Amino acid sequence: MKARKHIATIMTSILLSAALSGCNSAVSNSEGSASAAPGPSVQPSVAGEQSVTQTPSIDGYNLLWSDEFDGNTLNPDLWNVELRQPGWTNEELQEYTDSADNVFVRDGDLVIKAIKTEDENGNPYYTSGKVTGFGKTDFMYGKVVVRAKVPEGQGLWPAVWMMPTDERLYGSWPKCGEIDIMEVLGNQPNIAYGTIHYGNPHAQQQGIYTLASGSLADDFHDYSVEWEPDEIRYYVDDELYYTVNDWFTGEEGGDDVPYPAPFNQNFYVQMNLAVGGTWPGNPDATTDFDNAELQIDYVRVYQKPEYDTNVTKPPMVFRDPTEDGNLIYNGDFSEQDSLDGTSNWNFLLFEGGEGSARISDNEMVIDSTSEGTEQYSVQLVQPDLPMEKGKTYRLTFDACAAEDRKMIVCVSAPKMDWIRYLPDTSLDLTTDYQTYSYDFTMNDRDDNAGRLEFNMGAQGSTAQIKIKNVRIEVVE
Repeated sequence: MKARKHIATIMTSILLSAALSGCNSAVSNSEGSASAAPGPSVQPSVAGEQSVTQTPSIDGYNLLWSDEFDGNTLNPDLWNVELRQPGWTNEELQEYTDSADNVFVRDGDLVIKAIKTEDENGNPYYTSGKVTGFGKTDFMYGKVVVRAKVPEGQGLWPAVWMMPTDERLYGSWPKCGEIDIMEVLGNQPNIAYGTIHYGNPHAQQQGIYTLASGSLADDFHDYSVEWEPDEIRYYVDDELYYTVNDWFTGEEGGDDVPYPAPFNQNFYVQMNLAVGGTWPGNPDATTDFDNAELQIDYVRVYQKPEYDTNVTKPPMVFRDPTEDGNLIYNGDFSEQDSLDGTSNWNFLLFEGGEGSARISDNEMVIDSTSEGTEQYSVQLVQPDLPMEKGKTYRLTFDACAAEDRKMIVCVSAPKMDWIRYLPDTSLDLTTDYQTYSYDFTMNDRDDNAGRLEFNMGAQGSTAQIKIKNVRIEVVE
């Protein structure tokens, strides 16, 4: 019997004050219902002589709420200013304050500013701001558009992201879910990241947008996400760069909560500028705190009149092996490869690593000029490996170096909190080619995004390494 298609009208919990006159914001429906008639552009009401922004309509969507920041102060009916001590999360250095020096409205923009001072002992001390819509502008499903200008500088970490209103519904993070609309590292200002976090163990999926030229810090850009029951899509300046439709959550060792959990509950928007932390690293002498500002021109949230909530988890798609059973593509290096993330192999540099890689005479040749501070500082990887639970795999390859040195190999899980299917394994390279072989059994849940890693950073040498004849195959 064919199941009846269930169309849900999404009732959102927009907890806005009824007295919106005099606010620099707009709300399409005081009940928070997306079932209102197709909405025209909504004009916010602003006190005083401030200019009023005409919020544009989007075909197929109704405007749920917006803030154009046309007033003189942050609207307390829409936003909270969160207070947090240094080190609260991610080993970040900043204190989040409600000071008008850290969070303020200027010339039609919300400004979140990071400030460097000194503590009583003369050590660097950082303050910044975090603004959230928790309990005020919560909603479920929609299109979020945030126009922002990010700062540039080592250790600066601007973010626009979403968290669930009730983090207890599916359990503590990451089981509760997280939608990151935009993150930029200040030392890589041409790259924006869009990410979802979920599951137990911690899983994530991340898209990367790279600006064709220049820096995202040079101007304002639109960062947006379209969040639907069975799909989340990421955009920069209306350019779709990432789509995700497969996630899970549940207790470790127990059953998963039915899909599409955890992304079937109310979330709220938040914006912050972090300083330091495990991802961007700490600021240094080059970081310009005079211009350490995250500027937000507007936040707009739209909803479709209806969403189909009768969705099923898509089947996991595994890429096929080569004709000879190799799960590694171009493992014999018979084809040239850009090594830039657009083909089979990626050459990556992090945390002070410097060097280059090339394919020559059916060999991968890696030349390092700086080993960096982490084993992954100089890294050759192949992503998207199909890893199926219960199967045993064999990795083989040949490798040598210009002088005796070490290298670390592993098969990791970027979507599964970087757990190791093949543990980090240190090997001793010599000047003569040797064949290395490792068997491992996949004991975790199926994963179509495993990753083979050759890690050459922080091993006490920058000697040239050559690799050839790379294979991963199922052991019968």
